[in-house]
Amino acid sequence: MIYLDNAASSHPKPQGVYDAVAEALKTGANPGRSGHALALDASRFILSAREGVARLVGAPSASRIIFTSNATHALNQALQGFLEKGDHVVSSAMEHNSVLRPLHALERLGINHTLIGADEEGIIDVERVAEAITPQTRLVALTHASNVTGALLDIERIGDLCRERGVKFLLDASQSLGAYPLDVVASGVDMLAAPGHKGLLGPQGTGILYVGEGVALTPLLSGGTGFASESREMPEELPETFEAGTLNTPGIAGLGAGVEYILSRTVEAIRADELEIIEYLLEELPKVPGLTLYGPKDPSKRLAVFAFNIEGVDGAHVGYSLDEVYGIAVRVGLHCAPDAHKTIGAFPMGTVRASFGPFNTILHAEKLVEALTVIASL
Repeated sequence: MIYLDNAASSHPKPQGVYDAVAEALKTGANPGRSGHALALDASRFILSAREGVARLVGAPSASRIIFTSNATHALNQALQGFLEKGDHVVSSAMEHNSVLRPLHALERLGINHTLIGADEEGIIDVERVAEAITPQTRLVALTHASNVTGALLDIERIGDLCRERGVKFLLDASQSLGAYPLDVVASGVDMLAAPGHKGLLGPQGTGILYVGEGVALTPLLSGGTGFASESREMPEELPETFEAGTLNTPGIAGLGAGVEYILSRTVEAIRADELEIIEYLLEELPKVPGLTLYGPKDPSKRLAVFAFNIEGVDGAHVGYSLDEVYGIAVRVGLHCAPDAHKTIGAFPMGTVRASFGPFNTILHAEKLVEALTVIASL
């Protein structure tokens, strides 16, 4: 099987991820809840992963890395925990439903929301963001990279804009973290959400939220934290105030191992390998008869996420044929981003999406092009 569905979940994982999950399961204890050796071992898994993520994103302190069950959980914590009635938030048509649906729900509670458009390649113009900011705007919430077109956001310019206007910046790094160099402090990112199972190469059921200095959030959940048990109030210390209940220690241990792999190989090296694939497919995919390729034509402005359609061939048939005949796994549909498909002119039919990860090669890209050429000619 050639796995090209990394935008949904990365596969395979580094061997260290499998080993870390198994080791944490064998440890079996609850981190931060007891003082015996096994509980301390479990706590070390958590601390090591937290420190690794902090290094990866450039966080000033590991305590500002919050573990969640996924990116959706992290985004809901950021949005629901930060915004109050009467606030205004700016987001874009390229967002995933993990941003759009929480904001839609918050509108019913008195939050005002402006959805800005993107160009036909899915690129968001910084000037559109600037024009949407009002005196009531407290937050700009944008995706770093589209899960449909792979289009990258100029986060440095957005960060500068938000600092100038006194607005907080929430970045959805679900597609980019681990695949593209990122520094939250240098980029002016106040909050960053990401899943553990995509670019970070960890298990499903894990996610992270970076909370920058000067960001006041109300916790979504209340419950046990392992200390200050005499109080009915949640502790104010980070990260515990956002981590009520028992953490997913095996998952977080695997996430930590995935991050260690990335730090060792380096994000820059992963990006360089991905660029080789991007450049090849930008050249070869348009040669497939009847194929429409969506997204930026400039390799530097995108990730290795390729959405396309073939004229006269149903996307479901393309996906089925790739899987059954050629052993290539892709995704077909709207990819939980309906407005992004409206933007690029692929709604309601959706797109076929091939998304590459750090274990894919040029050979995999070549096999994809060969298979699509045959499918398009039938």
